[in-house]
Amino acid sequence: MDAIKEVVSVSLGSSTRDHEVEIDLLGERFRLRREGFDGDIARAEARLAELDGHVDVLSLGGIDLYLRAAGHDYRFRASKRLAAAVTRTPLVCGAALKGPLEHATVSFMRDELGLDLAGKRVLVTSAVDRYGLAEGLLEHGCDLRYGDLLYALGVPMLIRGKRALDTLVHILTPVVVQLPFSWLYPTGTEQDKPPSAKRAHLYEPFDIIAGDYQYVRKFMPDDMRGKWVITNTTTAADVEEMRSRGVELLVTTTPRLAGRSFGANVIEAALIAYAGSRTELAPEEYVRLLDEVGFKPDVQWLQRSPDASSL
Repeated sequence: MDAIKEVVSVSLGSSTRDHEVEIDLLGERFRLRREGFDGDIARAEARLAELDGHVDVLSLGGIDLYLRAAGHDYRFRASKRLAAAVTRTPLVCGAALKGPLEHATVSFMRDELGLDLAGKRVLVTSAVDRYGLAEGLLEHGCDLRYGDLLYALGVPMLIRGKRALDTLVHILTPVVVQLPFSWLYPTGTEQDKPPSAKRAHLYEPFDIIAGDYQYVRKFMPDDMRGKWVITNTTTAADVEEMRSRGVELLVTTTPRLAGRSFGANVIEAALIAYAGSRTELAPEEYVRLLDEVGFKPDVQWLQRSPDASSL
């Protein structure tokens, strides 16, 4: 019997969100593990170096190697130190998978769930980080607003229109990726803090809140009745929090494994291990592999009875 393949995500996120699961992909066994280091870059760097050469694929969580948006890749200065610690094992961050994965999720909602997305008012918390998701929603007729300035930079305004978004991406992103990552995204114990009511009113006019869950949760109001959330990594506790706030539909772009949907970085690492590759794959290859291994979005209708809460 072949040895189990090991995939480990080393994350700057909170250690309270750690998770491990063993899965079977067409007869091959995989162990997926997420290890959080509470924002401590030195500890995360040491752990990457320790694991290098001893697992099949490594991934970064809570920080990206780069952003892929508006036709360009933008590399984070903050992640170069972490990447340098890995010299023998393939290392990914989910950035190459996000676009095709999230674009396919929107099509799944229409084609497999039969949902009419045309005209839905959507707040995309950060389109530069979820460009494929934003493109998919736009192509399916949604009315989008982009929260990149608010969620990442604290500027209290939403962006309207893809042309304006792309202009700001091209102007600001080369500068933004040089900043300390903790200025842009919650890491460590910041992920455990309750949502802030400071901007909760911004959610009111929207039918769908879409984007990274840490951003979605950042200003989530107590009353989310009737709203849909499209996001990525969620624990069982996250699901119950959304249920208690009245979220009607939760769609995560990655499958739920043993009660938790892993981030795109873990799923990309699993696909790399499954394919036996040492580098990122082409978008169409990721789409093919997702279908081959049966990875589909997780869908939960949170305000229905337990027997009808999943599709």
